[in-house]
Amino acid sequence: MHLAGLDTVPHRESDQPARAALADARGSVADAPVPDALPVLRRRALEVLTTLAPAAVDLGQRFRDAGHELALVGGPVRDAFLGRLSADLDFTTSADPDQTEAILAAWGHAHWDIGREFGTIGAMRHGTEGAPDTVVEITTYRSDVYDPSSRKPAVAFGSTLEGDLSRRDFTVNAMAVRLPDLEFVDPFDGLADLAAGLLRTPVAPSQSFDDDPLRMMRAARFTAQLGFRIVPDVAEALAAMAERITIVSAERVRDELTKTLLAPTPRAGLEVLVDSGLADHILPELSGMRLEIDEHRRHKDVYEHSLIVLDQAIALETDAAGPVPRPDLVLRLAALLHDCGKPATRRFEPGGTVSFHHHEVVGAKLAARRLKALRYDKATVQAVARLIELHLRFHGYGEAGWSDSAVRRYVTDAGPLLERLHRLTRSDCTTRNQRKADRLSFAYDDLEARIAELRERESLAAIRPDLDGRQIMAILGVPAGPTVGKAYAFLLELRMEQGPLDEQQATAALLSWWADQQR
Repeated sequence: MHLAGLDTVPHRESDQPARAALADARGSVADAPVPDALPVLRRRALEVLTTLAPAAVDLGQRFRDAGHELALVGGPVRDAFLGRLSADLDFTTSADPDQTEAILAAWGHAHWDIGREFGTIGAMRHGTEGAPDTVVEITTYRSDVYDPSSRKPAVAFGSTLEGDLSRRDFTVNAMAVRLPDLEFVDPFDGLADLAAGLLRTPVAPSQSFDDDPLRMMRAARFTAQLGFRIVPDVAEALAAMAERITIVSAERVRDELTKTLLAPTPRAGLEVLVDSGLADHILPELSGMRLEIDEHRRHKDVYEHSLIVLDQAIALETDAAGPVPRPDLVLRLAALLHDCGKPATRRFEPGGTVSFHHHEVVGAKLAARRLKALRYDKATVQAVARLIELHLRFHGYGEAGWSDSAVRRYVTDAGPLLERLHRLTRSDCTTRNQRKADRLSFAYDDLEARIAELRERESLAAIRPDLDGRQIMAILGVPAGPTVGKAYAFLLELRMEQGPLDEQQATAALLSWWADQQR
């Protein structure tokens, strides 16, 4: 099956030779060492797109028979050139939503209205002979234009594929493949930009970002996901138009931020957000960590430190079978924001030292407030805030040592976040003093060994009093109420301090406590 047009894709001399980094970011090309990445990308696309047959090609034929155009567009085309077949396929068409729905009803096993007002209809067709199902979204040619004061796009349907592609976010997403003939369409040299790893807009960046300000965040996301570089005029538009991101809903901003954080190299995308000024509007706690460093360098660059901690935390994530499977959003958010309370708590002390007293408490509150504003779910907000609040708890262990009681409290306070707390605490060491780094690492090794040892002897997973509420009421002869709660708290404290007791010992301790309460 021939992919028409791939043999004549235009490219600029500046794109040759393709960067060696292309292979690392988009899969090995060792089997085809060429000075220009374009032939490799063409071959990959041909291999991937031919697997679309017969379901997608059949769909294209149905649209043609009905007198309409259909083209695969956007991310799936880009991914095909990167050697990946997308699970969900995005198409654009000259048909209106009603016409699209009629064709999909006859083609698929199910269809649904994703957003008729935006021109989008979805459908699914079961695979044959064990092949996966084909899921498609088809949108009428359109352009999205934002009113300066509105968070919702006003949709205007278009009439040509090229016009539709001109309204896409970046040239690497403004490529299409017409069906059923698999004719490649690339009016803005997106393939050349893909080969060079460049982010460029099909039209003037100011127009593109004015049409949809969320595209500015997508620039950061693609930098993190695919290792792309932003061309200068796009970077200038990002900085000039950053404030316009404020008209976009918090939910859409959150989703883009999350995709950036879960990317292979989120640091690159976060740096785009900060350097462009976008972070000032969506995550000011991050850009706020760029504290001015005093001339004697008596404290670290908190912003740079936080990015290093994020990198180190990501390196400690586990595979799917481990306790913190990558990518872990909670750990990454906590690592990024763990020191966000430092700007508010920085004090220059007598003698030239700098302090950040209680920055973990302040930071936990600031992070929770920001994540709530971004509409993160309650569980994520609470988990991130708790990790930030606890991230300094370990410090001092190496010098003073902890009792078994202190270890129990550490485990209990962390609860289900313990494995993440282990990784956050280890990642928080960014000192260049190797002796100090080794000392902290050995101390945490010892703490983890202590936890493991106590787990062998006790049930640390869920520390509870040795007597439950019913036993307390029976022993003391009291009904349910505040007294039982106080007794329960006493027994829990006793369990923390002394470890597990048998029923006789716990009963004796409870009765002694009760006698003191009667005096």
